[in-house]
Amino acid sequence: MEDPMYSLQDVIRCDLCETPVPPKHCDICHINVCETCVGKHLSDKSKDHYIVPFKLRGITSKCTKHSTEVCTQLCTTCNIPVCPLCVASSEHEEHEKEDILKLFETKRELMQKDLQDLEKSIYPRYQEAATNIPVQRADVNKRSQKLTTALDKQGEALHTEIDTIIQGMKSDIDDMDAQHIAAIDQQEVAINKTSTEIKKVIQDLKRLLDTSDVCLVSEYTSRTEEFWNLPAQFQVTLPTFTPQEINREQIHQQIGSLSKLAFTFLLDEPRILTDIQTEFNQALLSVSCLRDSKFWTCGYQDNILRLYNLQGKLLRSVQTKSGNWPWDIAVTRSGDLMYTDNKDRSINLVSGTQIQTLIKLPGWTPRNLCSTSSGDLLVIMDCHSDDDKQTKVVRYSGSTEKQSNQWDDQGKPLYAFGGAYGYKYLSENRNSDICVADNPAHAVVVVSAAGKLRFRYTGPPSTPRESFGPRGITTDSRANILTADDNHRIHIIDQDGHFLRYIHNCGLQKPWGLGVDSRDNLFVAEFRGKVKKLQYYK
Repeated sequence: MEDPMYSLQDVIRCDLCETPVPPKHCDICHINVCETCVGKHLSDKSKDHYIVPFKLRGITSKCTKHSTEVCTQLCTTCNIPVCPLCVASSEHEEHEKEDILKLFETKRELMQKDLQDLEKSIYPRYQEAATNIPVQRADVNKRSQKLTTALDKQGEALHTEIDTIIQGMKSDIDDMDAQHIAAIDQQEVAINKTSTEIKKVIQDLKRLLDTSDVCLVSEYTSRTEEFWNLPAQFQVTLPTFTPQEINREQIHQQIGSLSKLAFTFLLDEPRILTDIQTEFNQALLSVSCLRDSKFWTCGYQDNILRLYNLQGKLLRSVQTKSGNWPWDIAVTRSGDLMYTDNKDRSINLVSGTQIQTLIKLPGWTPRNLCSTSSGDLLVIMDCHSDDDKQTKVVRYSGSTEKQSNQWDDQGKPLYAFGGAYGYKYLSENRNSDICVADNPAHAVVVVSAAGKLRFRYTGPPSTPRESFGPRGITTDSRANILTADDNHRIHIIDQDGHFLRYIHNCGLQKPWGLGVDSRDNLFVAEFRGKVKKLQYYK
């Protein structure tokens, strides 16, 4: 609806000087006044006045107890408007009171801010979360189907193995039957042969018994002894099958194990467990956990690497081999410290009291690095000659290059070139994804272990891309990705790039480097030299 004050039909004017569109109104006298006439109107001391912005005219009301008075204050104890007589009365004498106009304007400012926050930031997050619910349900079905398929496949493999074993045993039975039949056949042949000989001896004996030829009889030799034992006699141990008692536990072990469903909740208000002021007075850039009780640090324009415990005690100080300040640090699985030297383009290993240069990079400048679960090393590096500005992530096994990620499937650069101060922290996730906080690109770039682009995260939908300035990055045991933002907060996103929540309500000041220990406690290196250890899971 059009404001009557600005209507072309009837322009509101100052009741004292006719100036159009007066910005003020006396809520007691019910007249409109311009800025010039406010003082003149207030100079009339014969009655009370209460000047309010024109748009707030009518804010006051007649007092219900003193009909001639106007309520210009609010008794906040009773939450009712009160007039000057009420204020002076014993009823409200010790109560808290506020000027209605000031209270109204303060509350309006708060409401406008709340409205802006609700419309621009909070409600879009709920919309996004609501939109993600069907995706989560679909993911449950997908994961369930994946698990079922894996179980079916394992079951088929076990069935195939059992069928193969049973078939092999049946083949063994067939072979043993063949051997047994062959032995019986051999026995039959021997018996038949001897039987034929016995029949002939019987016939010969019968003829001799009927003859009187002494010579023939005298030549007779008995063979009876030879035939008493049957030929080719054998004993056989017949095969038997002894079924093994079915052990359900062993079968379960053969099939494999199915992990339990577990819910983990992020804390609404993360807890600061440790707050340590380090020796860095320029800029603290990196923190890397040495197990759960110690951490290494490095910073801008400082060639000393420092190791602290959780009580803030400095345990070790190591000067870089070249005397240059290190660009980034990482702790290996064995507990050794690695750092990049972008001045002499080297990657170095601190082991005990020795510093060994592992890799020299002619033409490329190493920036940030991380140690992987397999013991490999991931290094992000720049090439910035006058005609060649590139950035890539290289995987090393020892000092041998195994992989290089630089281009997406369309041949476009995966990472933005940022020059000498284009910070790009990186971390390996539990699913072997490579996560890069690409500050020049205002994005977190995530690629698979094979180097294929999975997604780019540029902040929640309600956040303009340009306001997202990622710094340090790390991942936790749930495969969530945490990245520091130069807006004094940390983003938590899942392994597929969905925004979960901020860590922003625990007094963080310019968080920069990040690290996570084995218990998912978050170590935050603040730019001004503090290291804070935070608990963000219940």
